[in-house]
Amino acid sequence: MFNHLKNDLPASIVVFFVAIPLCLGIALASGAPLFSGLIAGIIGGIVVGALSGSHIGVSGPAAGLAAIVLTAIGALGSFENFLLAVVLGGVIQLVFGFLKAGVIGYYFPSSVIKGMLTGIGIIIILKQIPHFFGYDPDPEGDFAFFQVDGKNTFSEIIDTFNNISPGATLIAIIGLSILILWDSVLSKKGRFFRLVQGPLVAVIVGIVFYILTRDSEIFGIAANHLVSVPVPEDASSFLAQFSFPNFGEIGNTEIWITAFTIALVASLETLLCVEATDRLDPDKRVTPTNRELLAQGTGNILSGMIGGLPITQVIVRSSANIQSGGKTKMSAIIHGLLLLISVILIPRLLNMIPLSVLAAILFIVGYKLAKPSLFKKMYNLGWKQSIPFFVTIFGIIFTDLLVGIGLGLGVGIVVILLKSYQNSHFLHIEDKSNGKHKIKMTLAEEVTFFNKGAILKELDSLPRDTYLEINLLNTRYLDNDIIEILEDFAFKAKERNIDIKLVSKRGTVENPSSFIAFFEKRPKSNLSLN
Repeated sequence: MFNHLKNDLPASIVVFFVAIPLCLGIALASGAPLFSGLIAGIIGGIVVGALSGSHIGVSGPAAGLAAIVLTAIGALGSFENFLLAVVLGGVIQLVFGFLKAGVIGYYFPSSVIKGMLTGIGIIIILKQIPHFFGYDPDPEGDFAFFQVDGKNTFSEIIDTFNNISPGATLIAIIGLSILILWDSVLSKKGRFFRLVQGPLVAVIVGIVFYILTRDSEIFGIAANHLVSVPVPEDASSFLAQFSFPNFGEIGNTEIWITAFTIALVASLETLLCVEATDRLDPDKRVTPTNRELLAQGTGNILSGMIGGLPITQVIVRSSANIQSGGKTKMSAIIHGLLLLISVILIPRLLNMIPLSVLAAILFIVGYKLAKPSLFKKMYNLGWKQSIPFFVTIFGIIFTDLLVGIGLGLGVGIVVILLKSYQNSHFLHIEDKSNGKHKIKMTLAEEVTFFNKGAILKELDSLPRDTYLEINLLNTRYLDNDIIEILEDFAFKAKERNIDIKLVSKRGTVENPSSFIAFFEKRPKSNLSLN
């Protein structure tokens, strides 16, 4: 973990700046104390980061749980009763992990995962527009279409243009310019510009701007346009911010129902995020999903014990980590330490950061998740890939994360049901002579995303120094998800000295440089290999 500190430390600072307003905003949207969001962020970074098998995933309070938390706090009668549900939810997640329920994450099609990432990128941009222009009535972290203030995503944007704050907008534009210049030009000019991240510079400039203009009637930034971290007066008031679960209500059926709901939703969000971050990982590493459930369960137990919100792995912070060059879990751990240190030592300095500058940072994160080129690429893959992709995007924008994914998954299942449920492959060892395993994998006529888990498991279990023959002579339909698995495996095969021979009706090729390029010659319908 310590071999990549030059990458992880700058990335952790970016994730730290992204995490602060989200932790506070999600707590506000959840109707919980602001400090509870920071507790969840700290534990998600330090504890879950240390226990998780994910190299680049970052955990913290999740926007997708805000509505559940808001309802549960009111229904259970007190925040302390709700904390008991969080603790029990963590215990249930441990049970999920021991039962190896993490395999569920493999059964989401690639088109839906890509749609999730793109939809989140778009919703980040849409939700940050009001904050960018200094109009902040809605809390950060409220990603649902229908907002807690009774408005929706688009009506909020329309209202923004009648309430623009000149100071907040000006420093947001300056911050965005710094980020673009840093990313596209300066980062290529020298080591200094790679070690010192553009978001850190933008935030420092934002603080200086606030200090210099605080007395200006035109360009001064109002307090409600700034980060708002709780500022304790002394040690006793700091400790008073912690709350503890009411174990006297452990027999309350309502609390157990809430706990199971939290465990189920948090586990599902985590597994979806794991699948998405593994896909974004430049090194193509695979996160052990059952270990992730155990880490998340432990984190939720600890968070509930000291007054924190429920925790999941979250895509906004995880993608910011990847985009900033994070390489190992040290980035997530350091970001948690920075949260802890900052809320203790420099809360007043944090409260000088304009939210509009943080909105500029999130604009960049959102754009990189929803690049226009991806829309064209998914369209060119054919309707069986593009329809679930676009349905997921529109579902996330006009409802919320889980509903959008559910809609995309439903469409994906309908598409697959039009094909078949045949077994994916046969695998047998032909020869072990000369110290090199010779293995032949013959794929069936129809191979869909339902077969991802089985094929991925077989490929990952292959020993070093293997000669693998993949036979597609009888395969009529090969899902794009399987092609991407083969593409990722080819990357890892080189490190394990595994040679690949691909046999199909299109010809035979040894160690293809790109499986995706090989299969792009097929018709756009994605059906036929003949």
